[in-house]
Amino acid sequence: MTPEIIDLLFPNVLPTPEEIEARYPARQLPEGAVVSRLAPSPTGYLHIGNFYQGFLAERLAHQNKGVFFLRVEDTDQKRRVDGAVQVVLKALAHYHVLPDEGAQEDGSDKGSYGPYTQSLRKDIYQAYAKELVKKGLAYPCFCTSEDLDLMRKVQEKQGLRTGYYGKYAKCRDLSDEEVLANLKAGKPWILRFKSNGDYDKRLVFEDLLKGKLSLPENNIDHVIIKGDGLPTYHFAHVVDDHLMKTTHVVRGEEWVPSVPLHLQLFALMGWTPPKYAHHALLQKLDNGKRRKISKRYDPEANIEYFAEHGYPQTAVLDYLQNLMNANFEEWRKTNPLAPTFDFPVNFSKISNTAGALFDFVKLHSICREVIANMTAEEVYNNTLTWAEKFNVPLADLMKANPDKVKAILNIERGIGTKSRKDLMKWEDVENEVSYFFTKPALDSENLKPLSMDEVRTLASEYANMYSVADDKDAWFGKIKELAVKFGFADNMKEYKANPDNYKGSVADVARILRVLMTGRTQSPDLFAIMQVMGVGEVKKRLTEI
Repeated sequence: MTPEIIDLLFPNVLPTPEEIEARYPARQLPEGAVVSRLAPSPTGYLHIGNFYQGFLAERLAHQNKGVFFLRVEDTDQKRRVDGAVQVVLKALAHYHVLPDEGAQEDGSDKGSYGPYTQSLRKDIYQAYAKELVKKGLAYPCFCTSEDLDLMRKVQEKQGLRTGYYGKYAKCRDLSDEEVLANLKAGKPWILRFKSNGDYDKRLVFEDLLKGKLSLPENNIDHVIIKGDGLPTYHFAHVVDDHLMKTTHVVRGEEWVPSVPLHLQLFALMGWTPPKYAHHALLQKLDNGKRRKISKRYDPEANIEYFAEHGYPQTAVLDYLQNLMNANFEEWRKTNPLAPTFDFPVNFSKISNTAGALFDFVKLHSICREVIANMTAEEVYNNTLTWAEKFNVPLADLMKANPDKVKAILNIERGIGTKSRKDLMKWEDVENEVSYFFTKPALDSENLKPLSMDEVRTLASEYANMYSVADDKDAWFGKIKELAVKFGFADNMKEYKANPDNYKGSVADVARILRVLMTGRTQSPDLFAIMQVMGVGEVKKRLTEI
């Protein structure tokens, strides 16, 4: 195209490609080092699938002495949500999946390969687009949305692939005179690249996760610069991954059909493409059928859901590692207290035959194991950190009674395989400590077979018998003595042998006392609970019924 046309297309002073390349020198990294990235669009919260992708990319980079960076892909300005970048960064920080460089919460950049926000790189994209126009590899398209709609309808009617290609690429072969006339007339335009692909030929490439793939070459003249002057994702990510020296791109398998286009663009620019690793999408079962985790229907699609409900960070990371590699579970059994980042993710063992199923039952099991392996002090500190943000009344209670809360959390803790596993999330702690501070309401159904009058009599007598100085055997001996006095068998075997002779067994008396202390039929060890409550509170609950 003529210099006049190029000046009309790109009226602003732009850097040359040579000047840009000089600003992005080769990275000084060890041989074999990986440079990968997470590149979210700031359109709202961070989807768990995107977090999973970022975690994979971070593991790939840091296990291979490389760099993991965050790039903000915000060329679709209409969908940009204020504060979305900060949301992404806070989520990554919460799970310690930390970029070495990239966009920061205050809008600044960390690293030498920025700007890491695409809307701030407009001149860079335009400079390379201008070079393509000069070489006859890109052209302005003046087709209106109505023109494109009509073209698509014609293609659909004829049973053809839809897209701007072949004889349907009407602006591809406009003469310089026609282009110049359109520009001088002020007609809106976008920029397309000239595809040299043949859809009847196959492009074969090696995916790091899916292995060898074969797809048709791209023959569509895709848009590379939109009407607002910003690039499309296809063009922007090619330019950025080249300049930022990205060696490996980890992304969802929905991008596999775009690989021929992206490799074509890299070839068009004369650049070496990164290696692609397309992971299967996270799925869930819905009425027995698999489907993608959905922003619309699934609250867990938002990675913040897990922080808000107090899922331990280690448990969430362990679960995702378990989805990545099936051998993680065995590694964790061998290394129960090791940091999750010590696990060597093996990309050759990541299954891609189907999307990994997100299973809350499995996640909750991991959560219980993680918390069971913590000390009472660790559970207290983690819960307090969570509560200060999400449950202020609980945080106030804990700070006012730190020793008592720690003693509560220490009940049945650290007893090997029998360590308590009732806590699954930090939000569950409130339920486990609340009855120590507030006398629970009683449900008479849980006090049967005794009537309320009989319960009062039994409780009063036990109050006189109870001593905080008793060891567990003496404590239980008094319960057995009370059981016999009130018509219960002192052991389950005797009760089962002669059920008509007893109201129940000593286990029923223990249950009644448990309900009087906690308001519930199941709880951690009752002896320890009463020890922590103290003799005054125990006797108060036994006598004030």
